[in-house]
Order: sequence, then structure tokens, then C-alpha cells
Amino acid sequence: MDNRLRLAVRERMIADVPLGGFLSGGIDSSAVIALMQAQSCKPVRSFTISFAEGGFDEAPYAAAVARHLGTDHSELHLSPSAARDVIPELPQVWDEPFADESQIPTLLVARLARQHVTVALSGDGGDECFAGYGRHFMAERLKRHLRLPRQLRRTLAAGAGFFARAGRDDVVGKLPLSASARHFIRSDRMERLARLLTASNEDELFQRLARPQAENLGYQRPTEPTYGYGDPPLDDLLSRLLYDDMAGYLPGDILVKLDRATMANSLEGRCPLLDHRVVEFSWRLPSNMKVRDGAGKWILRQLLRRYLPQHLIERPKQGFDVPIAGWLRGPLRNWATDLLADMRTESSDVLDTAKIDACWRDHIDGQNRSRELWSALMFQAWRSKANRQAQQTGPTHELDLAGV
Repeated sequence: MDNRLRLAVRERMIADVPLGGFLSGGIDSSAVIALMQAQSCKPVRSFTISFAEGGFDEAPYAAAVARHLGTDHSELHLSPSAARDVIPELPQVWDEPFADESQIPTLLVARLARQHVTVALSGDGGDECFAGYGRHFMAERLKRHLRLPRQLRRTLAAGAGFFARAGRDDVVGKLPLSASARHFIRSDRMERLARLLTASNEDELFQRLARPQAENLGYQRPTEPTYGYGDPPLDDLLSRLLYDDMAGYLPGDILVKLDRATMANSLEGRCPLLDHRVVEFSWRLPSNMKVRDGAGKWILRQLLRRYLPQHLIERPKQGFDVPIAGWLRGPLRNWATDLLADMRTESSDVLDTAKIDACWRDHIDGQNRSRELWSALMFQAWRSKANRQAQQTGPTHELDLAGV
């Protein structure tokens, strides 16, 4: 595997312009940067984003990885005001109602990188190839729970529901817990666990693992993904989840986010972990080479031990999360309130504004509804922009989505 990844990274380091890489401090980006530095005769340029909110800030880990590897490291602090300043650009950059809140730091880290390099390597694709999301390493454990008596599962779900109510953001913030503990027991995670525990069969469990926010806003999807590629044999829950992510989530979200953010800054983004030889190798691996001992990306962790000490590898997955929940109650609240008012008049034909208003009230009251709200707000921001542009050419061209 080391040779495959080295080759994938080496080929993507071929450039006649300045080259660098994104470094979050997680497994995937650390592996890419480590393999870049191992094959470079000078310090590699690495770039990361930092947050003031401790439960979301991976910058210290990225800095520690950079120090160990000897990269030329740059860090940009993302404040709520900086996020607020970049939000009006989002509909223009993505040119569609794109609603992954990590688009904000991705856009800004690409902007930071472009000040120094023209090509940047990314660790995107590692989660989809080697099972890095929470749903992947929860799958087998939850599948075993299906064998428990229904009443016992309901009792466990009720317990998770209790923690969900106790885990409201306004309550958790007052508890004497570490930032990572607060991040783990926040209300949306506990609510999701409660729903997963009440799944009646593996198909229903797949649905709830694959699309956790879908039902909150009334969206439904088929049990099996249908992408038209000639589905491979998916004989276990983990393989079904990985295929769903690789054929849907990866090209529909992760790569759209990276591609638009880098292009908007005249930066070329490259993803060595999505080299076809790496992807093919990952699909030949048995599940226990991906998920083991309650953690994902087992084989990638073993490889990374050749380049980094244990304490920089073995830590809980954090992801490129953004403290959007707190921002929506604070510095972004007026912006969100204005968009919600526009939504009631402009988008009630395609959105259930009553349900979204209920989500907003729950969120202001302390529940974490930021994911659902961000989707609705990004849709409205995009539609308002499209309508303003249409009005410049005449009222007959105003965007009409009533039939969508």
C-alpha cells in the first residue's frame, strides 16, 4: 500500500508551478503531506485553518504534524466575522444551492494557499476508500444491536434521547467537560443514535446511517442507491455505505466543495487518495482491514505509523467541522433571520417553511439544528441571488421552481 500511495502522490507532485498541500492534522491529509515530504528535497508548503472554538479547532494537531515532518506551514485563523464576510460569496462561487458548511473554511484555506502556491494536494477521498466516517465504524456495532430484543433497543434509544435533551448546546456549554466530550454528546449526535437504535432491520439502518438529516426536512430516498454504474456485489452493510458515499456523497458534495473552492481562487486541487489504483486496492480489502477495534481507516493508520508518532495518529476523528451552530445563534443570527423572512415569501412553493421555522426555534432554544438550517439558508441565498440577477433582465425571467 505504501508504494501505491507514494506513486499516487509522486505523480500529482509533478508541476512546473509552486506546489503545496492542505493539512488538517487528520489521518488523510497527514498521510498525503507525509508522503509529499518524504519525496521532496525541500520543505513542502502546508496550509490549515484554525478556529477560536476548541471543539472544532484541529490547527494544533496540524501544526504538530507539520513540525514533525518539517513542512513550511501556514495557518489562517477563521473568526465568526471572517465567516460572515465570506458568506455573500458562497452562492456565486458554487452557483447552486450547495449546503456543506465546511465550504467556508475550504474556500478560505484555498485562498490562503493561492497566496503561495498554484497547485495543492488534498486528502479528500480517504474516508470513502478506507471507511473514515462515524457511520462506517458504527455500522457493524449497530448491526449487532438488531439482534437484541425490540424492547431493549427501545430502552437504549430512550436513554440516548435523554442525553439528547440534556445535551442541548446551552446545557452542555455549562458542564465541566472537555471540548471533545462536549462535541461528542451534543444533542444532534444523541438524537441520531436514538433513531439508529430503533431501526427494525438492516435496510432501515442503512437508510438512517447514509442520510441522517433526510427525514428532518421531509426528504425520502430509495433504500438502495441507484447510480447506473452497474453496482458491485454489496454483501455487507459497510460495503453498501462505502459505495453510497463513493458514488453519491463524494462526487456530489466533497469534490464539488473542493473543486469550486480551488477554482474560485485559481488554484488547482489534486486528490492522490482517489488515484484509480488506490481506489481499486481499497475495494479489494476485507472490511476488517478498514474498520477494527471501533475505529476506521485501520490500514491507513498502520501506514502512517512509518512517518508519524502514535500520539499524532490515534485520536478521535473530528472532520472539517465548522462551529456554525453557535454562529447562527450569535454573529450570523441577523443574516439567517433575514434569509428566513425572504424564504417565507420567495420559497414557500418549494420548501416547507413551517418546518424550517420550527427548526429555527428549536435551534435558538438550544438544540443543534444547524445542518438542516444551513441547507435551507444556502438554498434561499442561492435563490435570492438568482432572482436578483433575473430581475436585471426583466420580470419574465425570474426563477420559477414551482414545478421542481
